[in-house]
Amino acid sequence: MPYGIRLLEMLLKEGKQVYLLYSKVAQIVAQQEMNLVLPSSAKETEAFLSERYRVARGQLQVFSREEWFAPVASGSNPADAMVICPCTMGALAAIAAGTSDNLIERAADVTLKENRSLIIVPRETPFSVIHLENMLKLARSGAVILPANPGFYHHPQTIHDMVDFIVARVLDHLGVHHTLLPRWGIEQ
Repeated sequence: MPYGIRLLEMLLKEGKQVYLLYSKVAQIVAQQEMNLVLPSSAKETEAFLSERYRVARGQLQVFSREEWFAPVASGSNPADAMVICPCTMGALAAIAAGTSDNLIERAADVTLKENRSLIIVPRETPFSVIHLENMLKLARSGAVILPANPGFYHHPQTIHDMVDFIVARVLDHLGVHHTLLPRWGIEQ
């Protein structure tokens, strides 16, 4: 969850329009991993996060898993890209199978069918053969599988530094400017 929250923060800081797809499990994981209490409804979460990150009205829109009329549910209004961060193996399997039983899975399906960038940050370790086969299927369909495996060549001093390493890689794949890490081979 720290990866997802930091990614949200950076996207909003860069002035990006963000559609956040919200599950009940996100509330549980945020509480457990970050002591972050998120409101129970998508609209309350939208207000909470908008205030927390001081964003303009409409820059952040939050949708629950069952909001089938959200913009990202249709190919007639595809997002530029989608990041599932973190992504459970259950969600990854559903996306790989094309089942689309909720908005997160439907939005991922739309992203793939519209040839948009889909970045998946899996949260499990180790991976089973089933997990790896599902990841391979998605990678062959155009998704980027970006496990949360931070590098250490930048000599991280804190957990925050390790989180920023992964968020920087996601932002790089999205083409979003950031200064989270020094660029390889460039003197600082």
